[in-house]
Amino acid sequence: MVDRPRTLVLALAATWLLGFAVLALAVGLDWAPLRGLDHRGDSAEAWSIDRSAARDVLRWVEIAFGTAAMTAYTIVLTIALFVRHHRRAATFTAGVMIATSLITWAVKHLVARDRPHWQDPLHLFEDHAFPSGHASGVTAFAGVVIVLVTMFVRRAALRRLAVAAAVATTVVVCADRLLLGRHYPSDVAGGMLLGLGVVLVGLGLHNPLPRSHAEDADPLTEAVPSSRQLAVVLNPSKVEDVEAFQHTLETMAAEAGWSAPTWHQTTIEDPGTGMAHRAAVEGADLVVVCGGDGTVREVCAELAGTGIPVGIVPAGTGNLLARNLDIPLYLRAAIDVALNGQDRAIDLVNVGGDGLEDTHFLVMAGMGMDAAMMEGVSDTIKAKVGWLAYVLSGAKALMFPAERIDISVDDGEFTRHRARTVVVGNVGYLQAGMPLLPDAVIDDGLLDVVVLHPKSFFSWIPLAVRVLARRRRTDDTINRMTGRTVVLRAHDDVPRQLDGDAVGPGRELRMECVHGRLLVRVPR
Repeated sequence: MVDRPRTLVLALAATWLLGFAVLALAVGLDWAPLRGLDHRGDSAEAWSIDRSAARDVLRWVEIAFGTAAMTAYTIVLTIALFVRHHRRAATFTAGVMIATSLITWAVKHLVARDRPHWQDPLHLFEDHAFPSGHASGVTAFAGVVIVLVTMFVRRAALRRLAVAAAVATTVVVCADRLLLGRHYPSDVAGGMLLGLGVVLVGLGLHNPLPRSHAEDADPLTEAVPSSRQLAVVLNPSKVEDVEAFQHTLETMAAEAGWSAPTWHQTTIEDPGTGMAHRAAVEGADLVVVCGGDGTVREVCAELAGTGIPVGIVPAGTGNLLARNLDIPLYLRAAIDVALNGQDRAIDLVNVGGDGLEDTHFLVMAGMGMDAAMMEGVSDTIKAKVGWLAYVLSGAKALMFPAERIDISVDDGEFTRHRARTVVVGNVGYLQAGMPLLPDAVIDDGLLDVVVLHPKSFFSWIPLAVRVLARRRRTDDTINRMTGRTVVLRAHDDVPRQLDGDAVGPGRELRMECVHGRLLVRVPR
């Protein structure tokens, strides 16, 4: 719905609001057929329920979705959207809920319908009945949630679950109004029509989609003339609807002044290297890569040193590089940054080791528990719940046995450590903003190392507190180092990972940070 033409959205809004207006007129004129429906003939109390246990539950539903509660939910959601820099979505949310509340209040006083005389005698509602404020409020809020879920949640299963929950909540609250005898059926129907109509009006008048990244910014100066040739490397397994994604990117590229993009899809045999090479040979001025951290790593490694900027559209589970570069995870916003953002030179890390061909990473490398966690992630579970799959796998790997690992920084003497995991990072933050390496900067020419050795299962709790609090103190539990080159040598074969991809067990990782090797598009 957020991508539909404004005229269509407003036409739908007019239809629903016209239905509401007709219903309000019928209520105001006390139309006999409607009165018969509301009263159900002679059994007026048939809409209510008289069992005390059920009434207690219904009363809690009434409180949970009353005016005070809905106001609190709206404030929390609006603030959360503002904090996440989704200001248009926040304005849409607040505007829809405020408008719904004001219109409900105004129509109540205009129609001035009395409450049913059979309503629950406890906590009597003495204001006017039409339309139901609970019904209009919860319908509008559910509509807002559905709009936001459609915008920001990528996985179809999670979207369907959220939409089903929003619809089910609306049905429960509306049934609650009837079962407590607070409203006639037409009051509830009117509230639902009003809430949905206001949501559609809000969509028609104020699109909650993020504003174009370059809409209010001056054009960037180009160092050399550009033919605006665009290439896209796409991992099709990471996008639910490839055709829809292609249409969106092509439309936005045309609006931003880029040529029609050439498309290159990754395969199992070639996760991105060959596609990036082909794009560079064909003279691309910008390569947009859409995929997870593994796909991004392959493309960026191939384009490092070419001077061709890379636009990143995160579509994986971790998306750690995008998170650390403040690239939005919402696809349209990420495409906007890729097409219109500014170039930033970031570091690339050369890496080698026993049984490992010389390669690169951009985010983090590790030996021990973190690599075992990556190996233990089920692709099936990851496809269903996203990054929570790493949490489940991490819980299993928490007591990965401690290993003896020797570490050399900047060609210095090796120092011996006992560790459950050693992580070497080009960036500092994990999912959910956990600052594992808070001093790591992606363009400082240095690597940051953290050695973790909790003695027992419960030692992870104070360790997590220290990490979240960014405490500088080091000891046998947590140790930190920084340097341009880092070598890790284990005494036994241990799991290893690069940018979240398991690369097989081994005893060594050799890493060298290459300063400013790659150009990536970031927000201005």
